[in-house]
Order: sequence, then structure tokens, then C-alpha cells
Amino acid sequence: MRIVSLNAWGGKLHAPLLHYLAEIKADVLCLQEITRSAAVASDWLVYRDGSHILPQRANLFAEIKAILPTHDAFFAPTARGELFDGDASVMSEFGLATFVRASLPVIGQATDFVHGDFSSDGYGPHPRSRNAHCLRLFDYRAKRAITVAQLHGLRDLAGKGDTPARRGQADALVALIRRIWREGEPLVVCGDFNVLPESTMFQALAELGLSDLVTFRGHTDTRTSHYTKEGRYADYMLVTADVEVRSFEVVEQPEVSDHRALLLEIE
Repeated sequence: MRIVSLNAWGGKLHAPLLHYLAEIKADVLCLQEITRSAAVASDWLVYRDGSHILPQRANLFAEIKAILPTHDAFFAPTARGELFDGDASVMSEFGLATFVRASLPVIGQATDFVHGDFSSDGYGPHPRSRNAHCLRLFDYRAKRAITVAQLHGLRDLAGKGDTPARRGQADALVALIRRIWREGEPLVVCGDFNVLPESTMFQALAELGLSDLVTFRGHTDTRTSHYTKEGRYADYMLVTADVEVRSFEVVEQPEVSDHRALLLEIE
């Protein structure tokens, strides 16, 4: 089974991103920063937050769904906020997307907020709401269930250090996973956590028997050349001891976002 996690950056690097996702042959694809804009004809919109201006694909979720016809698609928005089509303001949803190959039936799932709640009329002040998505799948080949959860961790303008909100986020994530995961079955947790390796997030996840592959295998950078700031940790993938890791890669090339993809192959 191949599990891939990637912050898609709203599809800013649209052409290489779609090509990569079509070719990577992921069985489970966990994506953060995905857009969906109902009744918007334009392909491109613009996100504006003060001096921060970022092109966004209007309907990235639909575009990825179209190139993965053999996958079941799930979208979990955190908010509906304002983007711009030229000078016109339009409303667009933003959140997580998970794609699961149809040969892996989803036998349990839950999505919920780990910080804040859904906002229908704006993205809100920082740190903005965040959610997580947890799926229990059945692998016919291995004759067992496996649970995969993904998270886009809250962004704090003060940095990636621990805060009470981040500790609450970690506890909420653990509680969400426990609703779906059956103890004794393999568990994978991944995403753009927006924390440092020494975060209490990992202490909380260790309660489930999870350990991180990024730091354990000596990787020190999960960002691409499109990210020019210091602090190169953002993305993580954790597994329980019963996950038989065939290979794990923090993908350096191609660059399809300001984040690197994480690619896990398991037996």
C-alpha cells in the first residue's frame, strides 16, 4: 500500500502538481490546503491577507478528483472565506481532501474540528480553525484493517512553538483517532502539523504507540525551494510498530508545492 501526504498550497503550482498526483499511484492520498468554490467559472482566484497574496485554483478538489477516477474522494472544509476573481469577491471553501483507491473500502470514518469550528462567512482570525480526517480501511490483500488519519495543524503567527491551543489540538486529534481506530490494528497519521519535532503533539500521539518517520530517519527539511523562511519542519508521518515499512521518502523532486510530499510504502 502506498500512502502519500502533501500540503497542496492551494494548487499554486497547478500543472506539476496534477501531473505528480496522477503519476504517483497513491492508494491513499492525504492532501491539505485544498480549495472548492461553488458557482465560480474562473480557474484561478487570489487569496489576500494583508501583504500576503497567493494565487489559488478555484476548484482544486474537483480537478484532482477528475484525474483519480478509480479513487473515492472526500472533502472536509474548515471554512468558507473570501477570495478574489479580479476585483470581484467570491466565497471559496478551504480544507482537507482524502482520496482512497476504490479497492480499499472505507469501513469507518470521522472528521471533526481539532481547533475552533466551521466558519461559513470568513476564514477568521489567526489561529484559524483546523480539522482532521480519520478513515479505517480494509486491505483485502493483507486481510486486515488499517486506519489512516490526516491533519492540517493550526498556524500561529508567533511561530511553531507549543501553545495551549496546540496542546488542545493534539488531545482532540487523539480523541478523534480513538473513535475510529481499533487498538491492535495498524495506524498511520500524517499531514502538515505546523509544529516543531519537540512539540507536545508527538507526546500525545505516542500514547497511541505512534512514532514519526521524518525525524526518526534523519530528515531535517520538509519544505521546497518555494519556501524561503527558516524552520524547515512542517510535515510528518507517524506509524505504529505493526506497520511494516517497506520504504519512506521525503520527496525532493519534483517540487509541486512549497511543501515536500511524504511517501510511505507498507507491506
